[in-house]
Parts: sequence; structure tokens; C-alpha cells
Amino acid sequence: MDKQFVNKMKKKLLQQKEEIISNLIKDNESFQEIVEDLDPKDFADIAADDIDKKTLEALGSAEIKRLRLIDSAMARIENGKYGYCMSCGKKIPKERLEAIPYALMCVACKSSEERRNR
Repeated sequence: MDKQFVNKMKKKLLQQKEEIISNLIKDNESFQEIVEDLDPKDFADIAADDIDKKTLEALGSAEIKRLRLIDSAMARIENGKYGYCMSCGKKIPKERLEAIPYALMCVACKSSEERRNR
């Protein structure tokens, strides 16, 4: 995976994480209190912080899943495994990653998994 594309996806992932946290701040009083108790930081710093148990309670299950997938994608970027299917090991097409930057699998493996789970 070329470095310029990976950097673009890293920025996109951080942006998505910031959006989730920003929306939570607007929509959830207890989450807003958590953020206000932190040292003054910008959203990128808040997004980069580990999410503690109290924060997780403020999140809906969909947001928790997305944040975990984003964190997982960021870890794969750091260890050089971003953009490769976790199932078959083949490269995930750039078009898929642009649509879903935290995708774990190529389309074929994801479709196969969804068929098994029905």
C-alpha cells in the first residue's frame, strides 16, 4: 500500500473518530462532562486518548463498534498491515478503503462471512 494513500486514510480515520466524539459531546451530557474534565485539548487529542469505561457507557453500540474498528485500522497502519484482508491476506481495493477506511476484509471475504452469519 503506497504511503501517500495510507496517510490519506489515516487522516480520514482520525476525522471520523473526531466526528463521532464531537457528536457525542453534543448529544450526551455525561460524555460532555467527561470531556470537560479533561485537560484542554483539541478534538484530535481527545480522539487519540484511550476510551475509558465511563466513556464507553456514554456511547451507543454502533459508535463503540466504529471507534474500535477505527482504532484497529490505526494500529494496522502503525504496524504496516493496513489495506490487507484479515481473512485471506490479499490487498483490499483502494475504492473499498476510501468508502470504508476501517474495512477489515476484502469484499469477497466479507460477503462470505455475512452469508455464514445468516
